[in-house]
Amino acid sequence: MAAPFDTDRPHPARVYDYLLGGKDNFAPDRAAAEAGLKVNPNAATAPLQNRAFLRRTVRFLAEEAGVRQFLDIGTGLPTSPNVHELAQAIDPSCRIVYVDNDPIVLAHARALLTSAPEGRTAYVDANLQDGNRILQAAELLENLDLDRPVALLLFAILHFLDEDDDPYGLVERLMAALPSGSYLVLSHITADFEPEEWARFTAIMRKQGITTRLRNREEVAGFFDGLELVEPGVVPILRWRPDAGESLTDAQAALYGGVARKA
Repeated sequence: MAAPFDTDRPHPARVYDYLLGGKDNFAPDRAAAEAGLKVNPNAATAPLQNRAFLRRTVRFLAEEAGVRQFLDIGTGLPTSPNVHELAQAIDPSCRIVYVDNDPIVLAHARALLTSAPEGRTAYVDANLQDGNRILQAAELLENLDLDRPVALLLFAILHFLDEDDDPYGLVERLMAALPSGSYLVLSHITADFEPEEWARFTAIMRKQGITTRLRNREEVAGFFDGLELVEPGVVPILRWRPDAGESLTDAQAALYGGVARKA
């Protein structure tokens, strides 16, 4: 069942869209984003660098690791290049399932996230807590073959879960359902570099009704327990196989990221 269409409260996907310079957002989303930017201007840089991390990791998975199936949970509003565009540029037969729970995201995904003829894309209306339903729907749509490796993509979503939401258990259960050779990719906001600024930002987001949980490097690394980390491990996203010419600081990006393989 689709989430209620509520434009009176900010939604993480639409706030993120605004921070990326998108137009698919409403006044409460813009107000929440601007309030956050006032206390921490780097909140505008982090989403852009998160998209750059997405591009690098998806290219790695498709080109070097040979992954041909992707499960992107917390897709957000389409921002080109999307996962299927990156993966299918390397192999047009790649299959991608996008997952989000915002009606606006759903409408845009159906209209814009269109596969190459040789591959497939699909959209599942769910949130991260619906792990079993996500996997069942992906199989029913015949987009994912869970007997073959799948890359689970969790870009900038886990920091919307408090400890009471059991985020580590959710990730562990999803990975347990995927076969050997599958990968986990995630990015996560941290306050390790600017504790006061990010504490003020998260307080603003919580006041707007958006849970935002900061985690340090050790806590982010905990999501990869039992998996084989790909070099360089869990690092600030700017340091994960960076493109040439990057001149930002870790504090400006303020996310940890990593890629790991299930043996």
